Amino acid sequence: MSKTYNINEELDVAEAVGRSETTQELLEAVNGKIERLEERKRRFYAEIKIPYSLEEVWQVLTDYEAFPEFMNNLKQIRRLEQPTGKIRLEKILIKKFMGMQFNARMVADVEQQYPYEIRENLVEGDFQSYSVCWQLNPLSLGGSKVGVNLVYDLLVVPKRIFPGALVEYFLSQDVPKHILAVRQRVETLFGSTSS
Repeated sequence: MSKTYNINEELDVAEAVGRSETTQELLEAVNGKIERLEERKRRFYAEIKIPYSLEEVWQVLTDYEAFPEFMNNLKQIRRLEQPTGKIRLEKILIKKFMGMQFNARMVADVEQQYPYEIRENLVEGDFQSYSVCWQLNPLSLGGSKVGVNLVYDLLVVPKRIFPGALVEYFLSQDVPKHILAVRQRVETLFGSTSS
């Protein structure tokens, strides 16, 4: 049984990054929602329209080592050897919360289905389970303009060492900022479009 809820009922916090944004503003910007599933499992689902080609959005999403340049709290991403030839990434995340700094490490295998889907599944790390799927759906913006409806679907179960409030704060603040940062990165790399 799952429960979708307004994260503001649980946490009324805003983090100063550029301009201060409330949790609700961030969730609305990416059409995001958080679901509490069984026990400590959480699902974050979001969709955002990006007025650029599939290839341009794909290029940003698959330049993994560049993520720390434009996504907050990602300290490092590096490729590791993977015995079956897939892409294996090690991610180091840093989060300050209630005056303390939390570090999280995860190693995930990545499967790409060019140019429509990228899936990550946890191999090892500081989460009990973690899987994410980015879906790139072609979008007509009227006339000859095209874009991408970018879907982000994350399932995570934190280990007990991570407070539930920290996980929900990360889902409500950092994940939407990461998704918005993807759109901004596409705009930075490929110039502005007239919408």
